[in-house]
Amino acid sequence: MDLVILLLSVWALSSPVSAQVPAAASDLCPDRLLGNERIRTCPKPCTQDKDCGNKRQCLCDGQCGLSCVAPGRSCPWPLPLGEHLEARLLSPTPSFSALLEVRCDPGFTLPNGLDVAIRRCQGDRQWSGDEPICTVPTDSAADPTPTQMFCPRPEDDILHTNGTGTLGDTVQYSCLFGYTLVGSRENLCQHDQTWQHPHPICQKSFCPPPKEVENGYVVAVQKTEYEAGFETHFLCKKNFLLDGPNQIFCLSNGSWSGPPPFCRARCLIPAERSRIVIGGVKRWPYDVTDAMVPHGEKVTFFCKHPSQQCSLAASESCFDGKLNQPHCYLEPTWLQYKLFPHRLVSEIEACEPGDVK
Repeated sequence: MDLVILLLSVWALSSPVSAQVPAAASDLCPDRLLGNERIRTCPKPCTQDKDCGNKRQCLCDGQCGLSCVAPGRSCPWPLPLGEHLEARLLSPTPSFSALLEVRCDPGFTLPNGLDVAIRRCQGDRQWSGDEPICTVPTDSAADPTPTQMFCPRPEDDILHTNGTGTLGDTVQYSCLFGYTLVGSRENLCQHDQTWQHPHPICQKSFCPPPKEVENGYVVAVQKTEYEAGFETHFLCKKNFLLDGPNQIFCLSNGSWSGPPPFCRARCLIPAERSRIVIGGVKRWPYDVTDAMVPHGEKVTFFCKHPSQQCSLAASESCFDGKLNQPHCYLEPTWLQYKLFPHRLVSEIEACEPGDVK
């Protein structure tokens, strides 16, 4: 810390000073070092602003002394860094005379034993000094691997952390079944051994009561909320068929595993004097119980070929109480049914495949 204060003091003494200020103030700027140009390119020397061009001022430029500097120019930022280094700008902008702090990662130090260096933006638009090199302290040279450091783990048996929690490590959180994560799902262990975000919390999950099923029943104890893992069943009233799952589960996120099912109604067969095919069997409608078929059942009707004496098959399916006749189907009259039963379309030969267009 003492070195940082000393460096800041030196910077303050060498900060931009116009040659137009009193001579006593300009004396604070060091003289230009002979041979310094071999290390860096110093701007044109000066004693006052009129010695420089329109866009330059006579300012103190560190070891280059009073020089013609364009104060609006800036040094490279962000700065590419080597291993085990991180940089932080100490000034609002990386313009002339700005300060930059370069720090070693925990477990590493500079050759002088410190872990931080200060660099200054010079008139040649370069940062002063060379990039620091961070090494393992000499007292731990026998073990070149620095001691690993960790961020504190959450003290919560329900909250699970996937990751080591070492410096620079990103971890993911998850909760035990039956709990919902509230907060950030990821977190970063920072170099000062603190987390980027607070640890999330796990809240117990509940599902709202499942929706009622029309023409059906929900088989469950009536509650205002249900815990994760709770299982509820559904039943339909007589003559209704369950369409969908007969059970759903309360998930860990507080929602049900699926929507409630439907209870679908049976369909009345829209034919009386013609045989139909149900389940692969050719039957008269009055031979079917209540002359009705359940939801989803396919019923095949017989239609007459428009120009030949043969029958064509056309199918429709029952959907929740509705079963339509095919457009080609024509219900026989009572006289046709009574006087000529063997001539009914459902009783004549089927058309050959070549007759069907």
